[in-house]
Amino acid sequence: MLTKKEKRVKRHIRVRAKISGTKIRPRLCVARSANHIYAQLINDENAKVIASASDKELKNAKGDKKALAREVGKLIAKKGLENKIEKVVFDRGGIVFHGRVKALAEGAREGGLKF
Repeated sequence: MLTKKEKRVKRHIRVRAKISGTKIRPRLCVARSANHIYAQLINDENAKVIASASDKELKNAKGDKKALAREVGKLIAKKGLENKIEKVVFDRGGIVFHGRVKALAEGAREGGLKF
């Protein structure tokens, strides 16, 4: 029987086989730990990170983890728009689209990204 982590890794490999980011439409990659959440805009053609954001960057941020995730989504959207990126491909990293990952996606949409 597979562990929870092994199942997530299998899902992530399956998803990454189907999606990749380009210069025009980069991949919005989400990573989550027990305490923090991270987001990156990645151009897979050149293997370059265009922009990144995490809840560690937020100054004077208060609230629960979902609220921080929403703010990280808005921050990555702002950085993407500064780099003239409006459309992205969303990569949840095999994590269930629920809770903090969903909040980050909603924040990115509020910030102006389309996916």
